[in-house]
Amino acid sequence: MRIALLTLEAVAASRAVRRFVAAEAGRIALVGLSDPYRGSAGGASGQLLRRLRLSGPRILPYLAANFTAPRLAGLLRRPPADDGLACPLPLTCRRLGIPVLVVDDVNGPAFRQALAQSGADLLVSFHFDQILSAELIAAPRLGGINVHAGLLPDHRGPVPTIHALLDDPVRFGVSVHRLAPRIDAGALLAQAEMGDEPGLSALSAAARLHEAALPLLARVLADLETGRAAERPLPLQPYRPFPTGAELRRLARKGRRLAGWHDLAEAWRLPVRDRA
Repeated sequence: MRIALLTLEAVAASRAVRRFVAAEAGRIALVGLSDPYRGSAGGASGQLLRRLRLSGPRILPYLAANFTAPRLAGLLRRPPADDGLACPLPLTCRRLGIPVLVVDDVNGPAFRQALAQSGADLLVSFHFDQILSAELIAAPRLGGINVHAGLLPDHRGPVPTIHALLDDPVRFGVSVHRLAPRIDAGALLAQAEMGDEPGLSALSAAARLHEAALPLLARVLADLETGRAAERPLPLQPYRPFPTGAELRRLARKGRRLAGWHDLAEAWRLPVRDRA
C-alpha cells in the first residue's frame, strides 16, 4: 500500500508527523506540504487579520508558537544531519527520496497530477488545513483518512483542543476517521482518550494527541491494507471554528492557556522550512 501524506508543519503536529514519515518512509509515495501563509489563503497578513477579527489579540500566542516561531527557528538553525525529528520535513523527505510538493490548492490540477503519478493507494491527512473535494478523496484506490486531535463527533474544526479546554469537564482525545468533503464528518476508524493535567496548554495537548495517534494510525493502515477496517458512522455535531474573543476570555478565567513557554521551546527544537 502506497501513501500520499498531506500535512502542514507546525508545533501541534510536527514531531508526530516526522515520526510517522520515518516509520513509513518505504510506503510514502508523496508528501503534500501546505503553507499556512500561502497567497490563496490571504498570505500572512490576511490570515492574521482574519484570526484577529474573530478571536481578538488573545489568539496571538497560539499563532506565534504554533506557526511563526518554528519558521523563525528554521531560518536561524542549521538542520542537524543525524536527527530526523529536528530536521525540517522537506529536508528529511529529500534524504529519504520521498517527493515533496508544496500545495497551494489541494484540489487543483498540479496536485491531482502529482497524486496520479505517485501511484498512491491512500491519502493520509495529518494536520492539514485544506478541504479536499469528493473527487480528490475518491481518486486513490483506498480513498483517504484523517487524524483529528479531538474526540469526534465533538470539536469538529481546526483547533479541537482549544474547544476541549472550554468544556467542563475537559475531555481530550484523538480520532482517525475517513475523509469526507464535509470537515471532520467521515466515519470513525479509531479513537483514544487522553487525560487532562493542570497547566496543560491547548498547543501542548494537540502535540501530545497527534503523537498518541501514531499507534492508532498504524493499526488503521494495517486494517485498510487487509480489508479488515471497521468504520462507524458518526452523528454530525456543530462545526467549531477558531474561538471567539468571548470564548478566549472565558478560557483565561478558567486559568487555561493556549500556549506557553514549553511550546516556544518545542518550536525551537522543531525548526520548520516549508521548502527544501
